[in-house]
Amino acid sequence: MSNKNEKQDIEEQTIETTETPTDEAVSATPIEDDSLTLDDDGEVIDPMQALKNEVAELNDKLLRQHAEMDNLRKRTAREIMDARKFAVEKFTTALLDVVDNLERALEVETGKEEALRDGVQRTLDSWHGMMGKFNVERIDAVGEQFDPHKHEALSKMPSDEPKGTVINQHCAGYSLNGRLIRPAQVLVSSGQ
Repeated sequence: MSNKNEKQDIEEQTIETTETPTDEAVSATPIEDDSLTLDDDGEVIDPMQALKNEVAELNDKLLRQHAEMDNLRKRTAREIMDARKFAVEKFTTALLDVVDNLERALEVETGKEEALRDGVQRTLDSWHGMMGKFNVERIDAVGEQFDPHKHEALSKMPSDEPKGTVINQHCAGYSLNGRLIRPAQVLVSSGQ
């Protein structure tokens, strides 16, 4: 053997013969590390295990929050879809009363035009009442100054009224919650 190999064998034997402390000796030595913490029973808490437990707990909370937000998003989307589908439900139900009145007016016997006229008037009154419930306001323009924001001029006609005054109305205008949805179609005075 070479000198080098002999030296190596001696070092290995020395390492094997030196005593290493046993687990009993390690556990018997008092702990002087201030970074270690004790639980309620006085046992040492492994900081690494404590961190792993905390990470697992936070991960669980994150997953629960994510699931809750996903459920909220789905529920909100469903509510929005239902709101769009049934937004006009109350309006439609109110229109059914008007339709019922029109059908009754058509059932009037021939020769009773006065009863028919009365039925149509009642239908019109119920229509205006129903529209008022939904903030639909009628715009009557006769006698007012022409306003291009509320009126649509069909033509100008000479009349005794001052220039720019609405003298006749072809169709009434309507607004919904203050927003014009249809302008009144009118004839406007051009003066004399």
